[in-house]
Amino acid sequence: MTLAIVKYNAGNIQSVTFALQRLGVDPVLTDDPELLRSADKVIFPGVGEASSAMNYLRTRGLDQVLTSLKQPFLGICLGMQLMARHSEEGDVACLGVFDHAVKKFPATVGKVPHMGWNRLSKPGGPLLENLPGEPFFYFVHSYYVETGPATVATCEYGFPFSAVMQQDNFFATQFHPEKSGEAGARVLENFLGMGR
Repeated sequence: MTLAIVKYNAGNIQSVTFALQRLGVDPVLTDDPELLRSADKVIFPGVGEASSAMNYLRTRGLDQVLTSLKQPFLGICLGMQLMARHSEEGDVACLGVFDHAVKKFPATVGKVPHMGWNRLSKPGGPLLENLPGEPFFYFVHSYYVETGPATVATCEYGFPFSAVMQQDNFFATQFHPEKSGEAGARVLENFLGMGR
């Protein structure tokens, strides 16, 4: 199996790579359209700022490449937010895989960024198979994706927001599975097992 990690100058690539290697997969980090198209699976992680990340993707034509992919595709944290329609972070149009908006947490919820271990509510979908009823995962983010049609699990920080999303072959998590212990490893294993 070939697994590509999208290279787009967003951080957190190393921890995702190490988590995959612990599961026996040696991914390739690339922004080459042909390598992304030919990979069996694609992971789109990231920690960074939405408008600069989208600018990188657009200048290389990767916005069109990523949305055209047919294989299992997993966005993580910023990757999930960039799969939405629009982000308030830099007031930027994003990839539009999910018809949801990304908004900044208001100061009224408490400390921003939202950071730490939190429980999922109403978990569903194949990414969360073989997990306990309401598992805990590690989050760190100042922006959130609103709930809507593609939401398959939520987390609450003042109000519910999208924690896991799915549409067709596109999956995404706001939490960091690579930093979420056994539960996070199970999410990655579930993704790696898709289509086998």
